This record gives sequence, structure tokens and C-alpha cells, in this order.
Amino acid sequence: MSGTYDIIIIGGGPAGLSAADSAVQNGAKKVLILERDREVGGILQQCVHNGFGLHHFKQELTGPGYAQRCYDMVKDRPEVEILVDTMVLEVRTDKTVVAVSPAKGRLELTAKTVILTMGCRERTRGAIRIPGTRPAGVYTAGAAQRMVNMEGYLPGKKIVILGSGDIGLIMARRMSLEGCKVQAVLEICPFSNGLTRNIVQCLNDYDIPLYLSHTIVAIHGRDRVSGITAAKVDEKMRPIPGTEFEIDCDTVLLSVGLIPENELSRGLGLTLHPKTSGPVVDQHRETSQPGIFAAGNVVHVHDLVDFVSDEAEIAGKYAALASLGQSPAVDRVIEVKPGAGINTCVPQHLRLGIEGENVRLFMRAAQPKRGVKLVITSGGETVLTKPLAVVKPSEMIAVDLPAAKTAALSGEISVAIDEGV
Repeated sequence: MSGTYDIIIIGGGPAGLSAADSAVQNGAKKVLILERDREVGGILQQCVHNGFGLHHFKQELTGPGYAQRCYDMVKDRPEVEILVDTMVLEVRTDKTVVAVSPAKGRLELTAKTVILTMGCRERTRGAIRIPGTRPAGVYTAGAAQRMVNMEGYLPGKKIVILGSGDIGLIMARRMSLEGCKVQAVLEICPFSNGLTRNIVQCLNDYDIPLYLSHTIVAIHGRDRVSGITAAKVDEKMRPIPGTEFEIDCDTVLLSVGLIPENELSRGLGLTLHPKTSGPVVDQHRETSQPGIFAAGNVVHVHDLVDFVSDEAEIAGKYAALASLGQSPAVDRVIEVKPGAGINTCVPQHLRLGIEGENVRLFMRAAQPKRGVKLVITSGGETVLTKPLAVVKPSEMIAVDLPAAKTAALSGEISVAIDEGV
């Protein structure tokens, strides 16, 4: 392997595959995808349930089915080369990528542009500091999902799940279908952190109890988990003395949040956002380092893979244009700030030309609310309002700003929730 690639894409999940397809469609002639797993597809390979693709492909697919559709878009393209079982060790500011694989050894590859699509990883027990002993039987929900769906092993028979993230909810259903008993799902927040459809389909349909404002205060067992102590928490998420109760179990699954996989981003010196934990990007998904783009869960955690593909197509298009020296002219930079009721908003700034362009904003509400209005303002003027029946922190809000609106922007954009509807 030699020569300079137009684009090197790090990560062969749905974001990486979609970015490669978009890049080729926009003129890239030499694209390389590097994937550390044994095959492309990313986390979707272990998500055997359906519910994917309704927005992007207008068809309901399983996770592997969605991954296959993404792979089919690039597998026969001569412009795209894929290396699996290849771990990227370093990305340098001069767009040199250092990787290693059993088949090819150590590789130093160069590119005109780089797209980061490494996805995210799960928080572990150490990240949330659960007291108690350290027996076998404590897994992250994603590790258990891979164990069951891809390796064919059951992690245990009597399960307690901490956290109501989507993977945890889906594993509650999966373990029930495998004949296990899911004793309870505990959630420290006063609201669920999963999609509404997953609460209904994975817990309610299987009569699995959900304890809101509860957490695990101790894990018991010497060689193997024998049970846990749960307790109610106050508004500051501190356990309330006297509310403790025991739950018998042999396995604890943790679904306590996802963190963008950004060791390579830190090594590059990219500016990371404190709330999303991903790189700060513009509407083209270009990071603080020119020629380095990022898309998907490595930027911010998505609840729908359809949005991951949409975002990756943007990154692929503009990485291709940058590699060809055709990046759009920039007339001004407009900052995007979350206002009242909004926790995060991506992109964090817009780099606009005189004519403006169509821009999609992705945001998450800070608290669940009903019957509210999303208000986007710039320079004290209202740019757009959108009534929303329900907003939840677990469900992404996507709003499109047309070119006519962005062309008129002159000051900082604020995105807020107005409850006075």
C-alpha cells in the first residue's frame, strides 16, 4: 500500500460506510476505510432487533440488515478500499495515519483529508463507582449484547439492569426472550433515558419493572454476583437512607451512557466539546483542524442510526470537496449556543458564505416536557419556531434551517425551549 489517498476514513460502521459512499459521489477517487473489527458494520452487527432505517432507507431493517445496505453502497466501488482487522494508533496533523494489522504489519498512510467515524464506547462500573465486591457477572449492556447475539453465550439467568439507555432496554427484552428472568431495570434519573418505543416494546410488553429515581448502592457476591442493594435517590441523585431493598440476581448489566471514542481526536489536539465529549464541528462536520472531519457517534451520541448516516453523508461530501480543493467560500462564522431547556446542539458553529446554505441542527432537551415550542434566534431576532408535542433528553431533535434563513444570519444563534405555548 502506497501513495496518497483522497480520504482516509477511520471506522467502518454505518457512519464510515455512508461517508465513503457520499465522498465518491462527490468526486473522491481514492478512499480508504480502516476498521479494527473483523468485518465492517460497527455496532449494528450485534443489534439483531428491527427498527432501523425508517428515516434513511424508508424501510424497517434489522441492525445487520442496515449495515448490509450501507456496505452494498460501497463494496463494488473501485474508488473504495477497505482494510478490516486494522487498528489505527495515531492520526497526525499532516493527515498521516499510523495503523497496524496482523496481515500488513505497521502502516503509515497519508491522505488529503481524514474523516473520524470511530463511534462511541460504554461507561463501565469504574466510571460510576458502584460500591461493593468485585465478583464475576457485571457486564456493560453492549458487551452482553455481543456475547448473546454474536458469540452465542448467555451472561446469566437472573438479571438486574442499571440504567434505562436504549441498549439496556433492548437487552431486557433480549434476555427475556432467551428464557432469563429480568428482575428490574433501575434508573437514577426521574425519567427514562431510552426511546419511548423501547420502554413500551421492551419493558411494558414483558412486564419488567422500571424503578425511576433508583440506583444500585452495593453489589454482593464473592466469586459470582449473588444480589444487589438498590435505593431511592433524591433530586441531587444521592441515595436516601432507609429506602434500601435487596434484589436477588446473578448478573448486573450496566446501561449508564455512551462516550464518544476520542483518543485519536485528543492526540490530534482537536477542540472537544465539554458536554458532547466529541469534537467541535461546523455544519460540514469539519473539526477545529482543517481537513479533519468527524461524523456519527464520535461527534455526539445519536439515538437513531438514520441520523448517523445523514451526518456522515455531509462529512463525506465536504471532505471530498476539500480533497479536490473545492471547499465552499466562507464569509462569516456564526456560533450556535444551547439556550434555556436545551442541553447540547450540533454543529457548534456555522461557516457560511454570502448566499447561505441549508443547515440541519441536532439538539437534545435538558428535561422531558410536553406542549412546548422550539425557538431559534439570532441577533435578538427570531429565525424559526417549531411547536413540539413532546421533548425528551433521550430523543434527538432535528431542525432544518433553509438557505434563505442562514443567508440572513448575522449574530450568534441561540436554540431554546419555550414552555409558554
